[in-house]
Amino acid sequence: MLTMPIIVLFYQNNGMNMKDVLLLQGIYSIAIVALEIPSGYFADLWGRKPTIVLGSILGTLGFAIYSVTDGFWGFLIAELTLGVGQSFISGSDSALLYDSLKADHKSNEYVKMEGRIASLGNFAETGAAIIGGFLAEISLRTPFIMQTLVAAIAIPASLSLVEPPANKPQFKAWKSLIGVLKETFSKNKSLVVLILYTAIIGTGTLTMAWLIQPFLNQIQGMEYSQMGIVLALLNLVVGLVTLVSYKIEQRFESKWVLLAISLGIGLPYFLMGYFEAPLILSVVFLFYAFRGLATPVLKDYINRSSPSEIRATIMSIRNFAIRLIFALIGPLLGWFTDVYSLQIALYMGGFIILISSSISLGIYFMMQKSNSSFSNT
Repeated sequence: MLTMPIIVLFYQNNGMNMKDVLLLQGIYSIAIVALEIPSGYFADLWGRKPTIVLGSILGTLGFAIYSVTDGFWGFLIAELTLGVGQSFISGSDSALLYDSLKADHKSNEYVKMEGRIASLGNFAETGAAIIGGFLAEISLRTPFIMQTLVAAIAIPASLSLVEPPANKPQFKAWKSLIGVLKETFSKNKSLVVLILYTAIIGTGTLTMAWLIQPFLNQIQGMEYSQMGIVLALLNLVVGLVTLVSYKIEQRFESKWVLLAISLGIGLPYFLMGYFEAPLILSVVFLFYAFRGLATPVLKDYINRSSPSEIRATIMSIRNFAIRLIFALIGPLLGWFTDVYSLQIALYMGGFIILISSSISLGIYFMMQKSNSSFSNT
């Protein structure tokens, strides 16, 4: 992701304010929302590999469009293309990994393997953040041109995937899918709450990705190359924590892990809005450490609770919820940034995430307690 260190600044350089930036990302999220569950269903029905290949092609096309357009409407076309592509990949990749391990009787290693994949991604982003920051010194568009070439690598990579034998849905119509989902959720209501909780945490990490750049640039006064180095270090932290997330999950009870994730994602928003000194960067690093823990662990909880034949669909519902919540919250925080200040937007984001995650987590604990099934896993 060569573009991430400077993408908000790139938008602003093309005449967009923070409300426009987060509105654009909200529309991107809606595009994903519109196809998230259908794409998960197609992945379950047709195969995870074909949908990932299609998503990789559209992802490359999206960055190519970014490279030759400017302004809100040009970027909107690029974002919609990326959104459709991402919807075909999200959920399918995690389901493919889980079923691959299950076929080898190693499903208990899912968190470990998901952590390795996420770590490799974050280590790659570590280098990309540094390179992207220096490429931006040439021009803010240069990272997008190079990103198109990087995205194209996903096409042959996806074509090389091997899909394991997996249970296929015994239904072909949407009405049948809805019936199966209703039956699954009615038997496991705690899964619904768990999806909601993970969606709130996912929204918290996604929102921070769009606020961190103006925070470093405006409040911390960093140049592009400096921002690239800091974002590289943040991604390095995510990668390192993700790599050992399975050990943390095994070491501590689930309730303490979930509580720690809620506090680790929600509280930094308040602290970042309160402090302006360089010392606050330690809080930012703490946030990214919990982000590294949250992603593989929460995906594992959902995968374990999901039937194999609709696992990609369930994961897509989780991603659907993240994007839907972000589409509502993101533009609102962008408006607070433009009208009031970035600090006020951070306060508001922290309040929403901390309160909503605490409520959903409390409900989840009560359900688990009543079912007498809450355990270390």
